[in-house]
Amino acid sequence: MKTRWAIFLVSLALLGLIAALSLILGAKAIPFATVMESLFGDASGPDATIILESRLPRTLLGLLAGAALGASGALIQALTRNPLAEPGILGVNAGAGLAMVLGVAFFGVHSQAGYLGMASLGALLTTLLVFFAGFYGATRMDPLRFVLAGVAIGAVMAGVASAITLLHPSVFDTMRYWSAGSLNVRSLEPVLWVAPVIVAGILLALFLATPLNAIAMGEDLAVALGAKPQWVQGLSILTITLLCGGATAAAGPIAFVGLMIPHIARWLMGADQRWIILLTLTLSPCLLLSADILGRFLTPGELRVSIVTAFLGAPMLIWLARRHHGGAQ
Repeated sequence: MKTRWAIFLVSLALLGLIAALSLILGAKAIPFATVMESLFGDASGPDATIILESRLPRTLLGLLAGAALGASGALIQALTRNPLAEPGILGVNAGAGLAMVLGVAFFGVHSQAGYLGMASLGALLTTLLVFFAGFYGATRMDPLRFVLAGVAIGAVMAGVASAITLLHPSVFDTMRYWSAGSLNVRSLEPVLWVAPVIVAGILLALFLATPLNAIAMGEDLAVALGAKPQWVQGLSILTITLLCGGATAAAGPIAFVGLMIPHIARWLMGADQRWIILLTLTLSPCLLLSADILGRFLTPGELRVSIVTAFLGAPMLIWLARRHHGGAQ
């Protein structure tokens, strides 16, 4: 127990350090004293403008979106008992993206509230569709079926979204920036819109940790311990929808965060979902903000955070797939 608390406290300190670096580093490095003065003192001058209108919104969005993506990945892996599951692989991000494209193209959605609503609706419908495809015709939950269903459904939805975007130039102009996946927002408005949704999802994820531990021992034993598997599954789907919908609406589709961090948390904390989710909530923002900071310096302009996380996540996915396959043999 002491070791787990020590790891969690170290992760909190690391998160604070990376958040501070996100405010300090960029095209122009700003001293930490100036950052603190801009946040809590004199907010005038060009440095304060950079901090308050650019770096503070993207840092807060990185904290929220990172926690949301990591927690949703931990929930999906626990629910499907599949170590390769995460929102991007299961097509949830693609579903949220398609819903946003449909909203912009056919329903005149052009506000942050509209983006959030459409992304949440798309995430919910995609999650339900993947779970239905994974369960259909099966007598028990097969983790591989969920991955195959998610990849197939996600590919179809991404293709449809691309087709609609190419056929509607106005939609292309609206979606091209969002679809790349970035934390580079220019105001606090997107953060303020998604914050209540993501915070609600995080609270639900923490609440679900204990019943998910019971379900991991088998549904029969979980029922004997007082858990209700159907309710847990339904509430988990709702939670995944809130987390993925909120994160995707504000930051765009960002993959692999929900795949990597739950594995690291499980390796450090063991199989207890309470500790896995708790550590994931701190390490996932660390990864996302680190990728964002790295992207600021990799090219003369700026490399989108989704591209950096893909470079980090793709090798991780290959390693996990080979390890999982080897274990199955």
